Amino acid sequence: MTTSAPTERTRVRRRTERARYDRDVCCAIIDEALVCHVGFAIDGQPYVMPATHARIGDQLYLHGSAASRMLRTLASGVPVCVTMTLLDGLVLARAARTHSMNYRSVVVLGTAIEVVDPQEQMAALKALIEHALPGRWRDVRPPTDRELRETAVVRLALSEMSAKVRSGPPMDGDGDLTQPCWAGELPLQLTASSPMPDARLTAGIEAPDSITRYRRR
Repeated sequence: MTTSAPTERTRVRRRTERARYDRDVCCAIIDEALVCHVGFAIDGQPYVMPATHARIGDQLYLHGSAASRMLRTLASGVPVCVTMTLLDGLVLARAARTHSMNYRSVVVLGTAIEVVDPQEQMAALKALIEHALPGRWRDVRPPTDRELRETAVVRLALSEMSAKVRSGPPMDGDGDLTQPCWAGELPLQLTASSPMPDARLTAGIEAPDSITRYRRR
């Protein structure tokens, strides 16, 4: 397992026992999360926008319409903060103050770079599709040249990041242990329901195993 020394910006200041600076831990959270949130500023005004993402090695890729204000701003070289959070459960304590959640989160800081090479852009789009549903790329039509021109892709080096993880039972004080209420953990997980075919789907096309057996890693 490789480690990344925290920078002054990524060092966890509160609940430091929950900090994780192991690169493998950070990347595992990035790979499991389906949605990230991108923080940036336009003319001094802060914005946080949801987005999809994918990781290829030490690079994080984001994409959207070429007309997207967020993508155009990121491509201009502004500082960016990208976060991912996985909710693993509710922590139900005896006292209201000690209720919590079990979670895994990552913060990535840096400056995004616009992807202009068509091959890298195509690789990034493939990674984004495969990140959402492994095996999907081989079943679909790839983007045309026009669609590539209409799509913006940026990458962010995973050189400055840290994770924070909470797990385990409630942390009630000794004085609350006699409270007559249930306490413990309520695990949560993301599960898929039965696939719903498009009404215009050609007769005889069945959902592949990548869909019917879909599970988040």
